[in-house]
Amino acid sequence: MSGSHYFSSAPEVASERRPITVSLPDLTLELTTDTGVFSHGRLDPGTRILLEHAPQPRVRGPILDVGCGYGPIALTWATRRKRLPVWAVDVNERALELVRLNAEALRLGNVHAALPDDVPEDLRFATIYSNPPIRIGKAELRRLLTHWLGRLTPDGSAFLVVQKHLGSDSLQKWLNEQGHPTSRVTSVNGFRILEARPRPDAGEGSESGRGTTS
Repeated sequence: MSGSHYFSSAPEVASERRPITVSLPDLTLELTTDTGVFSHGRLDPGTRILLEHAPQPRVRGPILDVGCGYGPIALTWATRRKRLPVWAVDVNERALELVRLNAEALRLGNVHAALPDDVPEDLRFATIYSNPPIRIGKAELRRLLTHWLGRLTPDGSAFLVVQKHLGSDSLQKWLNEQGHPTSRVTSVNGFRILEARPRPDAGEGSESGRGTTS
């Protein structure tokens, strides 16, 4: 089945919600998924690797999940860091509805699910965790990453999980060429976790956003 509907604001495929259990070494989450949303009915292997192997946030401040789907990354970090605001961003309205539903079920009041254009322009993120939508195409992916990496605080980091055969090494090279210092944190089962930092010339005047206690 084509995954193009994942990137639509309103998926045409009929809704068919399904519960799943996300079991990680430090926590277990009961979540609701749906058709028309990335990784319906399961936890994507790359997402699992990111949640199990990516470093903790390097600095305090708001956390962002880019391309959140039904919310496993955002909800995991909102559970791990209940005093920090966690933003879940997607173009898919059905995905955002699921994030809100799941956050309410988990009694997580620190989760903000939003369309990209609805994120406050002055908000900066200390940490980004993302299983980025590689299949939207190289040009669109690069535009997306450039935009959100530009929203990092000067001391922030973005942790991205990308399969090697889907271009993780070339993406790392490109990010470095764009001035974002990027290194490989680890490699697990064919997936790379990359850490990308802000451009050194990004400016020191950015605000870290709201709610920076941990």
